[in-house]
Amino acid sequence: MDRALVLAERCLDAGDVPVGAVVLAPDGTVVGEGRNRREATGDATAHAEVDALRSAAGALGQGWRLPGATVVVTLEPCVMCTGALVAARAAGTVFGAWDDKAGACGSVWDLARDPLSLHRLEVTGGLRAEESAALLRRFFAGRR
Repeated sequence: MDRALVLAERCLDAGDVPVGAVVLAPDGTVVGEGRNRREATGDATAHAEVDALRSAAGALGQGWRLPGATVVVTLEPCVMCTGALVAARAAGTVFGAWDDKAGACGSVWDLARDPLSLHRLEVTGGLRAEESAALLRRFFAGRR
């Protein structure tokens, strides 16, 4: 989570919502990282999790499947990002702050563990939630 928080903080200078993510191999090695880049790229899909999955797939050179991987992210993944984690066959996600507006790993929806899904994720939420939430509050305080 340390690295994800550093990546999230970098978003502040770029004007993006501060969310950072890292992909861990089954042995705990960081194999990919990402951060929100929607404003920087003009791409609605440039969320931290998607950025990190792309990074991991490129680094591993084994295609889009990331079995056994865990994605650590500072904010509960949204529907799009949870769908990407499911599609990549990740083992699970660990996240910081809960997202009571758009979270899809248990707060608003639970797509991550939907019994109708082709793949289900292990979910652990609330790790260093206050630090993650503080970055989000700092970002949005400057915009309201």
